[in-house]
Parts: sequence; C-alpha cells; structure tokens
Amino acid sequence: MSAVANPQRLIVLLAALTAFGPLSIDLYLPSLPLIAADLRAAEASVQLTISVFLAGLCLGMLLYGPLSDRFGRRPLLLFGISLYVAASLGCALASSAESLLLWRFLQALGGAAASVLARAVVRDLFPLNAAARVFSLMHLVTMLATLLAPLVGSYLMLLAGWRSLFLLLLAIAGLCLTLVVSYLPESHPPERRGASLGQVFRAYGHMLRAPVALGLILCMGLSFAGMFAFITASPFVYIQYFGVSPQHYGGLFALNIAGVIVATLLNARLVPRFGTRQMLKAGVAVAALSGIALALVGTSSLGCLPAVVICVLLYVCVTGLIGANCLASLLAHFPHQAGAAAGLAVSLQFGLGMLSSALAGVFHDGTAAPMSILIGISGIGCSVAYKVARRYGLQH
Repeated sequence: MSAVANPQRLIVLLAALTAFGPLSIDLYLPSLPLIAADLRAAEASVQLTISVFLAGLCLGMLLYGPLSDRFGRRPLLLFGISLYVAASLGCALASSAESLLLWRFLQALGGAAASVLARAVVRDLFPLNAAARVFSLMHLVTMLATLLAPLVGSYLMLLAGWRSLFLLLLAIAGLCLTLVVSYLPESHPPERRGASLGQVFRAYGHMLRAPVALGLILCMGLSFAGMFAFITASPFVYIQYFGVSPQHYGGLFALNIAGVIVATLLNARLVPRFGTRQMLKAGVAVAALSGIALALVGTSSLGCLPAVVICVLLYVCVTGLIGANCLASLLAHFPHQAGAAAGLAVSLQFGLGMLSSALAGVFHDGTAAPMSILIGISGIGCSVAYKVARRYGLQH
C-alpha cells in the first residue's frame, strides 16, 4: 500500500526526512569537545563543522527545490539520500578536522534533498490550513527524534566513541532510503512541472521581490537563527561556563525540545480554528519577548543558569510553530513553484542559522552574553519581518 494511501505513514516518513538536518547536528553536539581533543584541533575548528554543514544545506536546497519543480521530487530525493549515506561513512572515518569539514559539507548537500523535498511534497498534496497542520505534525515527529538525539549521542559517545554517532546517522539514512524507494511515489506529475530550468530558477527573483514572501522567509529564518545561536554556543555555555555535565546538558537540551513539542501540538490543534496568521502572531510575540528578556539577563548579574534556561525555553519552543505557519503561508502564495519556494525559504533559514552559528563562535568569550544577545536580536528581527508580511497581504 502506498504512503499516499496512508497519511499517517506519509507524515512519519516525511518527518524523518526533514529530521536529517537537526539529527545531523543535535546527535553530536555533546561530543564537540571530545572531537576537538581526539583530532587535536581547536574548539573553533570543530564548531565550524556546524557552520559548514549549514552552508551545504543552503546550497543544496537552492538547487534541489527548482530542479524538483522541473524534474520531479522522487529522483532527486533518492540521489540526495544516497549521497548523505556515503558522506556519513566519510565523517565516521575522518582523521583530521579538515577531512571532517569536507565530509560534513557533502553530508549536508545530500541531506538538503531530504529536508526541502519533503516539504515540497506536503504542498503538492495539502491545502493551506491542512498543510500548516501537517507541517506541525511533521515537526512533532522530528522533535520526538531530536529530543532523544543529545541524550543518545552523549551516552553512545561514552560507550563507542564519537565516530559511532555518524554510523548511526548512516543507518537511519539507509532505512529512510529504503522506505522512500518502497512507499513514496512521485507527487509532482509532469503536467505540473515548469517548462524550462530558466523558468523555475527565475521564480527565486519573483519571490524575493514580493514583500509578503520576503517577510515570511525572514520571519522563519530569524527565529531559526536564534535557535542556532543557542545550539552552537550552549555546549560551551552550559558545560564550561555553568559547569553542567555532558549528560545533564543533554537533559537541558531535551527540555527545549519538549517545549517545542508542546507548542507544536497546540499549533496543530488550534490552527484549523484560528488560522495560520493568528497562530503566527502569537508565536512571534513569544519569540520577541523571550529574546529580549534573555538579552537582558544574559548580560547582567541576573544571568544565572535557571534564568537563562527559562528564557531559552520560551524562545525555542515557538520556533516550530513559527516555521510551520510561515512555510504553509508562503507555499500557499506560490502553489506552482512549491519546490523553489520551499528551497528558498529553508535555505535562507539555514543560511541565517549558519550566520548566527558563525557569529556565536566568533564572539564566544566564555560567558552567556554573546549567545543571549544574538537570540535577542533574532527575536526582534522575527517580529519586524512578521509585521512586513502582515502589511503586504499575509493570508489567513
């Protein structure tokens, strides 16, 4: 029986595909200090593996989205997952920080296909509010996986070393590849595809010139950027600055994912009643206020561990809600260029995440201040971008 005939199976499979990016980062976060020591590399070099991965995701998404509008989702999805499998093996066998950086870039190029094309498939099959609900449910399944990732990563690292983490990613991707081959048919038939490559790539310019599209893209991207400032800096802020053990760090990280799950469940339940615009408005307000609060406590004497944890929790928990409603609204504006729209939105989302990740590394000073300021700026920017989208015709 096909995945299309089984919506629950379809959502789980698509969620697993969108989880490639988060899992590829979250699983090995607790091992960053160990990798630096084992490869005899500077901590900044190992932090760069996150930024390089994000760069590969951005580039891949910009390519896969329009190409899938022209050639279909399935063939590009199979190619990308296969590349991810091969690159995961390369990461596991890396003997230096430089080789790890190269394999992480290739791993991201492969994972980009899974991340962007799964979202395009949703737009192929569901209308606006239904798509927002499906994105929320997909995000929920993804978060259930990433909830366990730092915990699994910290203990697997102790039992089998950091290289085993990349072998686990290889196994997960191999299973997903098998399921795509068996259960995911083509969702973008030839009669709905662009006439030429030039036509599908020109869709990017059209979207970037539309204020509502640019506002939605920046809204979801800036909320994501704040989360990646936390992801990049938190192992060093929590473990080294606040003295939290790697295992307890995994628990604190999981607390944020639990918050995302709660907010995402609320969004899936409430969006059919209130619509995407009202849910997005509420999520943006929480992100802006918690980001400002974190910037204040993280740069003052109030910046104790509980205060930082609470502010981060409030900020991170609404990122999934914001992303689901922004993306559903964006794809509703561009139904015939869903691949390009998803590719542009998610690539710029990861691009802003990459920039925020790099800035968190550059300004790392051993305190919580740089992370807190970056999250505060992201929350304010997210609010401004939402207001732009609302002013220029955001749909309900």
